[in-house]
Amino acid sequence: MSIVIGIDVGGSTTKIVGFKKCGDDRGLIEPQFVKANDPITSIYGAFGKFTDENRISLSEIDKVMMTGVGSAYLSRGLYGLECVKVPEFKSIGLGGLYLSKLERALCVSMGTGTALVHAVRGGEMSYLGGTGVGGGTLMGLSKLLLQVEEIEHITEMANGGDLRKIDLRISDMTKENTLSELSRDLTAANFGNVSDIAEKCDVASGLLNMVLETVGMISVFGARSCGVKNIILTGNLTELDYCKKKFVQFNEMYEKEGLNFIIPPLARFATVIGTALCG
Repeated sequence: MSIVIGIDVGGSTTKIVGFKKCGDDRGLIEPQFVKANDPITSIYGAFGKFTDENRISLSEIDKVMMTGVGSAYLSRGLYGLECVKVPEFKSIGLGGLYLSKLERALCVSMGTGTALVHAVRGGEMSYLGGTGVGGGTLMGLSKLLLQVEEIEHITEMANGGDLRKIDLRISDMTKENTLSELSRDLTAANFGNVSDIAEKCDVASGLLNMVLETVGMISVFGARSCGVKNIILTGNLTELDYCKKKFVQFNEMYEKEGLNFIIPPLARFATVIGTALCG
């Protein structure tokens, strides 16, 4: 058996996946992730956990492909195995196309920050830009404003929130919508209408909404700039129910324009899957 391992060493988690290159059961081996503050600890922890649970011996591994900000900390091979560094933007594009089964798309990686990649199967993976607003923004502001930093606690808190106590909407600014092509429920200013009686659940909802709306809007601009209609959302934030509901709204908002926001299965693992595919 010949296996290629992919490892994505991010700011807060390390993800790992494998592909069997030959045999009757060739294909993807279920991805995993571990949390660790130290990148070297997380690399070895993820590798050990993955190989042990899947009963993979070192002799079965052809090579290890690595990406992510923390991959630079590994200065030599992993247990004598060849380690190949892969550009993260290439991994984002390959992974997004693989999971969506599309030939061309805008792949959006929602990690600590947000990156946009125009991906073409068999062609270039072009980095269009991004924003520092992402999961890291959500965690940092939640810690500062809510004294909460676990994503599960933030989303649980946000479930009871009321955005009308936080955000300024078009309907709050005018009785008549002079911008007839826009919904009166659209956000005019995130945190532009904070009520004196706003509670923590309202603030949590506002933070999630601000981050996801920012990602959504730069994705719209990116898709328009490269002339694509399909926008593939990937990264840890795609696991949140709040995220899935928000992008259902985006699909409704931009239906006439033909834009299509897609969260494929295993979306949180798109980058590490793309990394392994490079091998």
